[in-house]
Amino acid sequence: MTLWIDADACPRPVRDIVVKAARRRQIELVLVANSAQQLPPGPGVRQVIVPSGPDVADQYIIDHSRPGDLVVTADIPLAAGLVERKVTAINPRGEIYDESSVGERLAVRNLMDELRGAGLAGRSGPAPYNDRDKQAFANALDRLLSRL
Repeated sequence: MTLWIDADACPRPVRDIVVKAARRRQIELVLVANSAQQLPPGPGVRQVIVPSGPDVADQYIIDHSRPGDLVVTADIPLAAGLVERKVTAINPRGEIYDESSVGERLAVRNLMDELRGAGLAGRSGPAPYNDRDKQAFANALDRLLSRL
C-alpha cells in the first residue's frame, strides 16, 4: 500500500496527520504537487514535483496509484478517476469517496460550475478547515488504514 496526498491544496494539519500515520505504520507516503512541500525529516516520505498546469498532479496520481492504495484529495474529478480505478480516496474532512457518492458529488460540482459561469451562483468556497474537520479526518484515516 502507498499513501498519496494531492498536496497542492491539502491543509497542513491533514498532511501532518498523514505523515505521522505513514511513519507509525511504515507505509510509503508520496506527496504530489506543483511545488516543493516542507516536510519533517525522516524516512518513508517522498515528494513528486510535477510541472505546473491544470490537472498535472491529478493525472500523475491516477497514473501511478494502484488498487489498495489510499489517496487524500479534495479534488472531486480526481476522486472520481480514482474510484473508477478501484483506488480508495478520502477528502481532508474525512469523507470517503465511493462509487455511490462520487458520481453525485461530481454532478453537483459540475452544476455549480455552470451556474457560476452563468452568474447565477456565488463563488464561495468550502467552510474554513477547523478542529472538528481535523478530528473527523484523523478518525476516518485510522479506520481506513486498519481496514486496508
